Amino acid sequence: MANLQLDEPVPDVADDGVWLTCIECGETFAPFEEIRYTCDECDGLLEVRYADLPTFEDFDSNAIADGVWRYSAALPFDDGVSLPEGGTPLHEVPRLEEDLGVDRLRVKHEGMNPTGSFKDRGMTVGVRVAEKVGVDRLACASTGNTSAALSAYGARAGLETLVLLPAGKVAAGKIAQASLHGARILEVDGNFDRCLDIVQNLADRGEAYLLNSLNPFRLEGQKTIGLEILEEFRADEGTYPDRIVLPVGNAGNTAALYKAFRELVESGALDESDVPKLTGVQAAGSAPMVEAVEEGWDDIQRWEDVETIATAIRIGNPVNAPKALPGIRETGGTAVAVSDEQITAAQRDLAGEGVGVEPASAASVAGLRKLRERGVVDADEQVVCLTTGHLLKDPDAAAEAGSDPEPVPDDTDAVLDLLAE
Repeated sequence: MANLQLDEPVPDVADDGVWLTCIECGETFAPFEEIRYTCDECDGLLEVRYADLPTFEDFDSNAIADGVWRYSAALPFDDGVSLPEGGTPLHEVPRLEEDLGVDRLRVKHEGMNPTGSFKDRGMTVGVRVAEKVGVDRLACASTGNTSAALSAYGARAGLETLVLLPAGKVAAGKIAQASLHGARILEVDGNFDRCLDIVQNLADRGEAYLLNSLNPFRLEGQKTIGLEILEEFRADEGTYPDRIVLPVGNAGNTAALYKAFRELVESGALDESDVPKLTGVQAAGSAPMVEAVEEGWDDIQRWEDVETIATAIRIGNPVNAPKALPGIRETGGTAVAVSDEQITAAQRDLAGEGVGVEPASAASVAGLRKLRERGVVDADEQVVCLTTGHLLKDPDAAAEAGSDPEPVPDDTDAVLDLLAE
């Protein structure tokens, strides 16, 4: 079982109150002296730890729109390589709320970040760490959004960027972003998980600095999603949400939000009873986390063959499962798999409220609908659905889900005749 307790003494290796702890064996490491992604002793996942954990009063201002670095008291640095990012809207969706039959439904739209996804929150911190440790080449494996974000933030920092993508499996909008921002793009004859295997090998050989969510510093930026949700929901509704429903690919956001909540509980800022239930949603063709939750396993079994329209979560080996599974279980949440048809229907439902998202984002709403139908989510719950990427990330999927253009002669009467049909 992962060691996710935050009450450990400050070790001698801490740098200005920051260090790394292995969640498996408890070994501690200096944060910036050497580049490491996993534990030297047991290869377990690392987590960033702090001597001082903030309360809400430690954040810089009352303006949530100020973004990620408003939360510097909860991060390793005072500022980062910024575009800027964060401060995304928490939409009201009244028709969808009534249709799903919950007391309150809000949608946290991370597609409104600079490169159109939540990955920007992780990159602003991760690329800052890359500067601190003195690397000159950044790298990631990606289903698309990570490559877009890393390419933009690498360009901002003036660093070389290398991205490995599964050939033919990444939406055109995301490849275009990485290309324009100047990344070197390698298309691998294999799935995302094989791309990540290769990037990890490159990082182990010292050829690049890895900025997938295996890097513990990336998840620190993603914590701020949870902090924003808590603050804005409380400001609007007078309470905290009962449940947060989110898409799951590599399970980085699930792990990051759980860490944000654990830190607030440890600092005394949040009662344990107020921690939202973390509820993960995966596509049915790529659901190892759901399988682990349903089977009661402590870890996932890697899926070698994965397929779904939701390209951003087409991942068979979520590396953050050891951090995320406890987050789901300890908060009283669950996980559910949804079909591609259910995802597309949810994408249309969100679009009907004016909220444009890519398919993977809509998985959260599809999952909430399924859990309501099963009676797992009660009618009196107040829920936030996290949508992770913008509509234009996958324009082909958007066009497929939307209405078709109708041909008409170049004549006003012809237009009126067509409208009258």
